[in-house]
Amino acid sequence: MYILLALLAACILGIGLHYLLPFRHLRGVAVTPAIATAASGVIYTAMQWAGIAESNGWLWLASIGGGLLIAAIATCLIAVVRHAADQRAQQAIGV
Repeated sequence: MYILLALLAACILGIGLHYLLPFRHLRGVAVTPAIATAASGVIYTAMQWAGIAESNGWLWLASIGGGLLIAAIATCLIAVVRHAADQRAQQAIGV
């Protein structure tokens, strides 16, 4: 049940991260929170399987912080790739 707290925190902080990162117009509003939530869930589950207890602060820091870090990196990569693709498409049609 505690995984829901980590997932909810990652999603809420992911929404804030969406508005902090540049090139918001190149991605959907749900992309960054979705990546943060999914990554947080994977990290939390992996650490639980490794034997880390829910009372350990490293579990929470790694799952929420790691999820946000992965989301920030992925969001920046998505924006860069999208921007480059848009530039190529504009050049191809002569705009």
